[in-house]
Amino acid sequence: MVCVRLTRTGAKKQPHYRIVVADERFPRDGRFLENIGIFDPRKDPESVRVNDDRLQYWLSKGARPSRTVSQLLARRAKAAAAAKK
Repeated sequence: MVCVRLTRTGAKKQPHYRIVVADERFPRDGRFLENIGIFDPRKDPESVRVNDDRLQYWLSKGARPSRTVSQLLARRAKAAAAAKK
């Protein structure tokens, strides 16, 4: 099964994450099929950037987002809706 999940980068105690599409059998920081975005939890507010076209492509092909990625995307959508008001 293909999943959309986070892979950790950055130094010790300074996390930075990539949002990647990977086979769920691959290790967390191992191989991936495509890098589609970034997540930086150290910024205030948290920074989430995703290539929406590629995300929709992979979701249409049956990829499942991890729980964490689902929550990040929901927060991002909520913040975007609040900014439009």
